[in-house]
Amino acid sequence: TRTAITADSALASVTVIDRKQIEQQQATSVLDLLRGTPGLSIANNGGFGKTTSFFLRGAESDHVLVLVDGIKVGSATSGATAFEHIPIDQIERIEIVRGPASSLYGSEAIGGVIQIFTRKGQGVLTPSLSLETGSDKTHRAAANLSASSEKSWFNVGFSVFDTEGYNSCVGPEDDGCFISEPDRDGYNNTSISARVGHRFTNMTELEFYVLHTEYDTEYDGSGQNEAEGVQQVIGSRVSFNIGNNWYSTLRLGQSQDNTDNLLNGVFEGKYETTRDSISFQNDITLADNHILTTGIDYQDDQINEQINSTLSFAATSRDNVGVFAQYQAQLTDHDLQFNLRHDNNEQFGDEVTGRAAWGYNVTDKTRVTLSYGTAFKAPTFNELYFPFSSNANLKSEKSQSVELGLSTNLSWGAWQFNLYQTSVDNLIAYDSVTYIPFNIDEARIRGLETQFTTQVAQWRINTALTLIDPENRGSGTNYGNILPRRAQQSLALNVDRDFNDYSVGLTLRGEGRRYDDIANTNRLGSYITWDLRGEYRLDEAWRLQARVENLFDKDYQTARYYDQPGLGAYVTLRYQPQ
Repeated sequence: TRTAITADSALASVTVIDRKQIEQQQATSVLDLLRGTPGLSIANNGGFGKTTSFFLRGAESDHVLVLVDGIKVGSATSGATAFEHIPIDQIERIEIVRGPASSLYGSEAIGGVIQIFTRKGQGVLTPSLSLETGSDKTHRAAANLSASSEKSWFNVGFSVFDTEGYNSCVGPEDDGCFISEPDRDGYNNTSISARVGHRFTNMTELEFYVLHTEYDTEYDGSGQNEAEGVQQVIGSRVSFNIGNNWYSTLRLGQSQDNTDNLLNGVFEGKYETTRDSISFQNDITLADNHILTTGIDYQDDQINEQINSTLSFAATSRDNVGVFAQYQAQLTDHDLQFNLRHDNNEQFGDEVTGRAAWGYNVTDKTRVTLSYGTAFKAPTFNELYFPFSSNANLKSEKSQSVELGLSTNLSWGAWQFNLYQTSVDNLIAYDSVTYIPFNIDEARIRGLETQFTTQVAQWRINTALTLIDPENRGSGTNYGNILPRRAQQSLALNVDRDFNDYSVGLTLRGEGRRYDDIANTNRLGSYITWDLRGEYRLDEAWRLQARVENLFDKDYQTARYYDQPGLGAYVTLRYQPQ
């Protein structure tokens, strides 16, 4: 809603993962943390630091809008967010909203929104530290210092990650990675973050934040096999009251995505892109439980450096202006939400999107929701202009979604069901032979998400099951095919228990078959993996953790020719005063 609400009151399907859950799961990357999230299918090109794509509710990987501390991030060329380089040690929490959100955020939010919040200071001056070592000569270290008072807060953090990795691509020389390089493809990452804020006497808040990451990743390729890059998000926020019932927020930010590409250590080319954004939002309380939100967003994408001197893009910049309004109301047992937004894109003109949602408390334990929303995504610079694999005639993608939800919260556990259908017109896909993007007339995605939590004999049980049918409905020989890289079935099961000084946990993740191409000729098999974890509390501040991933060393791929990690063992030492 772009306003503060509780997760259980949202008129959308949401998942919130906080710092406690991140440390409990002993996640090493955002990929590890979000695997098994309802509605989310992930494709990874060979382990840590390799290209990672998120398909939310069967939509395309660039149909997910990503925010870091309220700042829109992502590459101005590809339109995608490099989740593989976001340092998990600097994350406070992640919020995931499934379903169309263009009526609040504009282009890209067809599948949903993922917002990442960096760590924020709390309590007295407190240092924290974690050290990890494990398989494939993987090492990780992180340190944070944070504090807060009644009116001020700050957190500064530093983390390093390094692994030798494994041979990321096992494809033949005439396909896949187009080269035989049976070597280890390593990865290292160094990150810093800072977040500082102050609340003045008139309730005005001022906050600054930065997340800076430098990385070096090796991979298998004939023209390039190494990337050195910088990702940075920097922003500021000022929030203030205009009268008793009017609260305004001005947010300024910039995200950078800079990459140097190399072949055997020799420079081959680079990309340098920036995304500048300004947002001004007003939240007006009309009456008790009636809120009107209005605002304006400005975004400017720039390609500062491109490939090399001989290959260039036909256009290197564009801006977008969006104005939006939202009305929220609570009427006894009924909740209402109405959104409307108008975007003007410098290249593609005007787009209008909207959403209407209704919730009804059948009882004090059971709730039903119903919503309808539209969304859109403008083609990326890569899709339009990338040399030899682009199409300057692409149209914007547009979607319509309807969703029905049912949730119960009983003394013995909680259930949640969400049934939805999304139709996408002019879906952009790549021809598996020519590698040229084109518009598919229509794609239809139907899905069911169900979540269940309970506790049995002090064992906490959390399960999530997702079933989707992402079907190509466009004319031609691919009619009726499954959209590529989406698993049609996925299941996640987490079981945890705390004892006096230690805790144990188990995670099962399973996914059904998927296809790697639009023609459905390259099938990737189903798989199930098992992970074990444990923790021993040495004292109030020190904890020793250990985990075993892919316990039975299952061989599987989420992208053709790119193996996923096999059996791995890791040990972590944490220092976190209470």
